[in-house]
Amino acid sequence: MQETLQITAREAVERLLAGNQKYIDAKCGIGDISKEIRQRTSQHGQAPYAIIVTCSDSRVIPENIFSAGIGELFVIRLAGNVIDDHQLGSIEYAAGHLGCRLILVMGHTHCGAVEAAMNGNPKNYIKFITDEIRLAIGDETDATKACELNVAHSIHIIEDSLEIHHIEEDSGLRVIGAIYDIESGEVRLL
Repeated sequence: MQETLQITAREAVERLLAGNQKYIDAKCGIGDISKEIRQRTSQHGQAPYAIIVTCSDSRVIPENIFSAGIGELFVIRLAGNVIDDHQLGSIEYAAGHLGCRLILVMGHTHCGAVEAAMNGNPKNYIKFITDEIRLAIGDETDATKACELNVAHSIHIIEDSLEIHHIEEDSGLRVIGAIYDIESGEVRLL
């Protein structure tokens, strides 16, 4: 039987920020990864309280950043936290079928994908990512502002999705942005 956690988007934001503060102060991981939680989620399904769309960067670990354990976050990762139909389908599933009421699009400082879009001319498949980021940032030369513009662009794509827009209207789903500082560990809401 599927277990669903119904909390508001506001409660999810508060929980994320409280978990982030624990992470900043911690010296080791805090989230529940116990045998009991693995068995419970295996038997009853997942009940994540938030959807996190973020970069694939190995320094950005949402479960650690928000002190979350197994089954608490629905994480979607792609270099540069860009959005396409695959990510929209994952978001639609988590919001529509798992009951998540918050989508957090989280960029980060020192993002290699954003820097590549600003300064390079990548080839092959990387170009698909950097072209999308260039569309978001235009001629921006400040790395911090470019990351913020890239997050805003992803939010815009999510909010323009017809199905997600309907879920948003029907259920109180919220889409917000943030930047994770890889040095301090702090998450700053936009």
